[in-house]
Amino acid sequence: MTNALISGFLLGLSLIVAIGAQNAFVLRQGLRREHVFWVCLVCALSDAVLISVGVAGFQAVGVAVPWIEPVMRYGGAAFLILYGLRSFRSALADHGGLDPGDGAGLGLGRALATCLAFTWLNPHVYLDTVVLLGSISTQYQGAKLAFGAGAVTASFLFFFSLGYGARLLRPLFARPGAWRVLDGLIGMTMCGLALKLVM
Repeated sequence: MTNALISGFLLGLSLIVAIGAQNAFVLRQGLRREHVFWVCLVCALSDAVLISVGVAGFQAVGVAVPWIEPVMRYGGAAFLILYGLRSFRSALADHGGLDPGDGAGLGLGRALATCLAFTWLNPHVYLDTVVLLGSISTQYQGAKLAFGAGAVTASFLFFFSLGYGARLLRPLFARPGAWRVLDGLIGMTMCGLALKLVM
């Protein structure tokens, strides 16, 4: 049981640490100190739902409903491109919105909607959580629940560490130039992920 818990935790952590759209958004919200708790909670709970579905054996949905994969892929790519272009525009703009303390960020509703879109419109999230973690959990018959709990714990730990740990970088991002660089990197990440999805 402990072995399954630790394996689930380590595998879940290794999958989620990769730089992606969702992580970049959580980092940005953490740096701006905007709705950090709610953004982290929504990301972690979404992961928990998807991991639970995968561990429960729902990975067969992709086989049963083959049209869902291309819909998720192209819808997710379109969303990533739009957000990437928005980040590029923000990187090129010369306005106070790049100051982390200006209060000109997203409202709670928009922040959570964006967070949910990054999570649920990203086909890679389904591959990592539902398919990959779900299929590996079958190696732990009798301890699948512990394996899933380990992966869910890793998700909560990672998102809250990223969101609240971002404040340690706040002095660096007090300069508008650092925000421009971050927005540019986020834009490149989003567009790169979108290209990867459609290729």
